[in-house]
Amino acid sequence: MAAVNKVMMIMVMLIAATFLNLAVATTYGDHDQSGSIHVSGEVWCQDCFKPYYKFVEGDKPIKGVKVSLTCMDERSRVMYYKSDLTDEKGYYEMEVERYVYGKELKANLCRVRLVSSPDPTCNVITNFAGGKSGVNLQRLTEVYGDTLKYKLGHFFFTTPMCEKPDTTTASDDHQSNGNNY
Repeated sequence: MAAVNKVMMIMVMLIAATFLNLAVATTYGDHDQSGSIHVSGEVWCQDCFKPYYKFVEGDKPIKGVKVSLTCMDERSRVMYYKSDLTDEKGYYEMEVERYVYGKELKANLCRVRLVSSPDPTCNVITNFAGGKSGVNLQRLTEVYGDTLKYKLGHFFFTTPMCEKPDTTTASDDHQSNGNNY
């Protein structure tokens, strides 16, 4: 009878350990926390004085442009930030692990945008192709093992001569407030 009790006790302990292991796996995730998100694209200088087809195609790549990747969580809090500089061909490339501090980065909550240009003749950020406001990672271009690759289109800077001037004046501001003083 004592041997039966020992066997029963061992079985109960094994079942309890199995349930405990299952509870821990469910709570903390028993999935593989590997893989990465790879983002790449190019940055070019546009000259607004050129014909439209040359304006759209870009004039020249810009070396040293800072491009950022910001990933948010479901509550719109920043989970991850990274930046990269373009090479002599205007190309940038960033790779980030898909799991940061045990939480998965969701690619559709990541945004890539232009930050700054070192070129004094081409340093005005345009929103042509979303460079100023940023572009969410939406179109997956390649899956290689656990790596998700996103190849973005061109972002553009332009010359200070092409920047749209601010046409509001102080008197315009007073009139819009109803204040004539």
